[in-house]
Amino acid sequence: MLSRVFGFGRRSFDSLSEQEILALAISSEEDDGRIYRAYADGLAQDFPQSAKVFEAMAEEEDGHRDSLIELYRKRFGERIPLLRREHVKGYFERKPDWLVKPLGIEHVRRQAEEMERQAYRFYVEAAKRTTDASTRKLLDDLAVAEQGHESSAHELEQEHVPGTVKVEEATAEQRQFILTYVQPGLAGLMDGSVSTLAPIFAAAFATHATFQTFLVGLAASIGAGISMGFTEVASDDGKLSGRGSPIKRGLTVGIMTTLGGLGHALPYLIPYFWTATIVAAVVVFFELWAIAFIQNRYMQTPFWRAAFQVVLGGALVFGAGVLIGNA
Repeated sequence: MLSRVFGFGRRSFDSLSEQEILALAISSEEDDGRIYRAYADGLAQDFPQSAKVFEAMAEEEDGHRDSLIELYRKRFGERIPLLRREHVKGYFERKPDWLVKPLGIEHVRRQAEEMERQAYRFYVEAAKRTTDASTRKLLDDLAVAEQGHESSAHELEQEHVPGTVKVEEATAEQRQFILTYVQPGLAGLMDGSVSTLAPIFAAAFATHATFQTFLVGLAASIGAGISMGFTEVASDDGKLSGRGSPIKRGLTVGIMTTLGGLGHALPYLIPYFWTATIVAAVVVFFELWAIAFIQNRYMQTPFWRAAFQVVLGGALVFGAGVLIGNA
């Protein structure tokens, strides 16, 4: 771990010979080809056209690797030293985002472009620091090749992913995000913010004891979060509805439910009853307006209609809690 952080045991680029630079370029091309194929596999089910782009880019990386190997054989023979990017100080690294599922289509496209730009910048800067003519020519050739990769990526995208397909894929990804995270999160926030109003404010006005009120709010929030989370997981496995992983949805709704209730329970850690109650009421106001904003932003609900529905429901539950607490 320390060797990775501080660079112990890693070579500086300046210390590499031309043979080692060429070996490093070969291993980098091999790694990038594998990454593009991993991207293609991750996108194949939901975004088949974009997957074709990355398959084609992987084939291009294979072609460059073969050219580099042939050049290496002519200059240095059959044995290629094992030299990878993690062995060299300052060499660009690849974040293993291809292991994260599902892959975000726009994120993957941006990452692929950044991969080519990183390689291009590295070879250009390395060439500037090299005094040997043949090494500089080699690095310049590699830089040109990486720049060509970036241009090829744009050409392949235009061939396999025309404008209409790209819009459709972006729309599908946005829809999946809403179904998996926004809808469950919104349901949890609404349940946590609204349903806990009655028990919290009923306890507050019945006891005028702030810490006991906080405990009631904490219990109600955590209990509601657990209940909502398990209900979401058990109610729909996502296969027929297309709403995505039940675990992700359950965690989202459970966490947001808990946070929604804790928002107006935490002020009762203040030892002064009216101060705590006023702060809690202000928090409730912002919670309800946040719900209205999310409905308007992601669910296309007109803002004032969403605000009216949420504020009306919250006011009714709040009033019920106050009345019960004063009974």
